[in-house]
Amino acid sequence: MNLGLEGHAALVTGGARGIGAAIALGLAREGCDVAVLDREAGPVDAILALGRRGLALAADVRDPGPATRAVGEVVRAFGRLDILVCSAGITADATVWKMTEQQWDDVIAVNLKGVFNYNQAAARVFREQKSGKIVNLSSINGLRGKFGQANYAASKAGVIALSKSLARELGKYGVNVNAIAPGMVETAMSRALAAEVVEAARAETVLQRLGTPEDCANLAVFLCSDRARHITGDVILIDGGQYL
Repeated sequence: MNLGLEGHAALVTGGARGIGAAIALGLAREGCDVAVLDREAGPVDAILALGRRGLALAADVRDPGPATRAVGEVVRAFGRLDILVCSAGITADATVWKMTEQQWDDVIAVNLKGVFNYNQAAARVFREQKSGKIVNLSSINGLRGKFGQANYAASKAGVIALSKSLARELGKYGVNVNAIAPGMVETAMSRALAAEVVEAARAETVLQRLGTPEDCANLAVFLCSDRARHITGDVILIDGGQYL
């Protein structure tokens, strides 16, 4: 299926590895020029190898100043911005009675404020040009909660509410805003978990397998295309039935 993304320009936050890197490469394979924003090197060489333009941007998503500058840099480098994917995220797990204020603040700042910063910066461009696609990474734990992840679950629930609000605000300008909610995905973050935690997540799925970054990328790339032009304000689970 041709998704019609040839020549479009995308910005992916948290694009250095895991789900973000898979989405950046998925967009490049569909013909997008892709800017990857992270605190470490991303797959820009791989994007260039696919025959697309790539741009590496270094920033901490918690800071709103670089968000505006990053969007401007993408427009200057590629001549346009059509797509924003916000994938940057962290965990700092603890039960509520053990969680420190710093753990709470750090996770909320990266996972929720970071999404707001880049959604706001891109929204200004998309509103003016009357087109654009935004995909924000949430989690099934933002829908159901999770033992030991009050900060993470709250941040991902906030991403859902933010995405729905922006969909309402930007819809009349031709902008689609959606969230995707993965279950457990095979990434460096999940590989750092105890084996029994990963196995419990696998056992929760009806497909009896964990997701891969590419599974998430396939969905995100579709939502960035005009094939998904009538989907907005939605939260799409990609979890192998783990939420059921």
